[in-house]
Amino acid sequence: MPEPQPAARLLYAEDDVNLGFITCDLLTGRGYHVTHCPDGAAALAAFDQGMFDLCLLDVMLPGADGFAVAQHIRRRNAHVPILFLSAKSLKEDRIAGLQTGADDYITKPFSFEELVLRIEVFLKRRTVGGPARPAEVRLGQYRFNADNLTLTGPAGAAVLTQKEAQLLALFSQRPGQVLRREDILQTLWGSDDYFLGRSLDVFISRLRKHLRHDPALQLRNVPRVGFVLNVAAAP
Repeated sequence: MPEPQPAARLLYAEDDVNLGFITCDLLTGRGYHVTHCPDGAAALAAFDQGMFDLCLLDVMLPGADGFAVAQHIRRRNAHVPILFLSAKSLKEDRIAGLQTGADDYITKPFSFEELVLRIEVFLKRRTVGGPARPAEVRLGQYRFNADNLTLTGPAGAAVLTQKEAQLLALFSQRPGQVLRREDILQTLWGSDDYFLGRSLDVFISRLRKHLRHDPALQLRNVPRVGFVLNVAAAP
């Protein structure tokens, strides 16, 4: 029989004492190993001293806010999933969070079942028996390895976040074909709503930045429909 997987290690930054206690208790009850930090400074220190599979960050943290913590994490680890938990629900707040390199943004109040579902989506790569054999895909001058979250091209290698890699994988499977916005949202987020649509736009911008060194690759918007990755044939 395969060995059981070790408990996923979560870094959880939340300054609300009651919410932090309840959430930690519930997550621990689901089998996660949770390191709870009451402020941004503690979260920064904990991340530098430990190894985590996923980070849950409140935005309005004392000491250093969640955006600053996320930027610190991204400078040291390009692929650990970061989920923001925040009462700030404006579109600008969600976009600002994603632009720091976060993978998702959950608005308070949220249901615990929704939180666990989002966490499990990002932890699905922890498969029994270890990772599958990497498979590279050629995209113009780039080599994309979805398993290792790497994109190697004219400017060198970049490590993508999980959500960036999942989105690029969708396009790499269907180059030259239009992917409908609602289909992308359902596949990657499990829902199709206005705020997730704005999140998708941020990730599209991030992919365009990653692919900008090859003019033969064009990640194009198809108005009122979706997006298409055009790959020009080599001369």
